[in-house]
Amino acid sequence: MNSILTNTIKITVAAALAILCAQALKLDFAVSAGIVAILSVQPTKKETLRTALARRLAFVLALVISITLFNLLGFTVPVFFLYLLLFILVCQWRKWISAMAMNSVLISHFLSFGKTGPAEIKNEVLLFVLGVGFGILVNLLLHKKTDYIEELKNKTDDKIKLALHRMALRIQNPALADYDGTCFTSLNQSLFTAKKQAEENYNNQFTKKDTFDSRYLAMREKQTKILYEMFKAARDLGSVPSTAPLLSDFLEKVSNEYHKDNDVKALLDELSQIHDKMKNVPLPQTRTEFEDRANLFILMERLKEFLQIKHDFMIAQNTGPSLQ
Repeated sequence: MNSILTNTIKITVAAALAILCAQALKLDFAVSAGIVAILSVQPTKKETLRTALARRLAFVLALVISITLFNLLGFTVPVFFLYLLLFILVCQWRKWISAMAMNSVLISHFLSFGKTGPAEIKNEVLLFVLGVGFGILVNLLLHKKTDYIEELKNKTDDKIKLALHRMALRIQNPALADYDGTCFTSLNQSLFTAKKQAEENYNNQFTKKDTFDSRYLAMREKQTKILYEMFKAARDLGSVPSTAPLLSDFLEKVSNEYHKDNDVKALLDELSQIHDKMKNVPLPQTRTEFEDRANLFILMERLKEFLQIKHDFMIAQNTGPSLQ
C-alpha cells in the first residue's frame, strides 16, 4: 500500500509540474506535457532513464516521418494513419514499445496546427522535454526505502524464528497441532516481497550501488530451503528419542539468537559438541527409535548447513566490500 501511494504522488506531481511549466511558457496543448510525464515515470530511476533515452530517439524519428509525410501528402487523418503505420513498425523493430503512444500524441498536434513550421516543432519539442524531464526529475529525488526493506527483512527473519521454535516443540511432541508446513507459504511470500523491494532500491541508486540487502535475502533464501528439509525430518518423527531433548533445546536457542548480526560461530561450536555427545548415547533398541534417531541425525546435519550458510555470509561481509 505504501508503494502504491508513493507512486501515485510521484506521478501526479510530475504531471502537474509539467503542465504548469508548459502553461507558463504559453505552449499549445500544455496538458500533453502532463501526459508525457505520466508515461515517462517508471518504477525506478534506472528504468526511467533507460526508457527516456529510447523515447528521445523515437521522438526524433517521429518528427522526421511526420514532417515528411504531412508536407508531401497533406495534413489529413489518412496521412496520420500512414505515419502511425511507419512509426509503429519501426518502434516494434527497435523495441520502443513505450514510445509509440507518447510520441504519437504529440505528433497528432500537427493535424490541428495544419503546418510543421519552426514554431510548431518547437512547441512539440518543449512539451516532450518538459514531460520527460519532470518524469526523470521526480524519480531522481527518490531515495532507498531503507525503513521498509528493514521491516520486510525483519518480518522474514521472524517467520524463520517461528519455524525453528515450532520445530523445537515438534521434536518433543509428535502430536503438535498444525505442523503441516503451511508456514513456508507465508515465509516464501515474505522473501519474494523483500527481494522485490531490494531490487527496486538497487535500481534507484546510480553510484556506489549497495548490494547488501539482495545478498542478505539470497542467504536467507538458501537457509529457507535447508529449513524445509529440517521440517520434513521433524515431521516424520513418530516418537521422542532419548536424544530429542538435547537437539530441541539447541533449536530453541538458535531461534532465540537468530538475528542478522550473529555470525553463529558459537552456535556451530555448540552443535559440534552436541554431535559428540550423541555418539555416546546407547544404541537404539527398537526399529522406531532407530528410524527416529536417524531423522534427528538428518535434521542435525541440515541444521549445520543452515548455520554454516549464515557463518559464510558473515565472513564474506566482514572481509569483502559491501558495495559493488
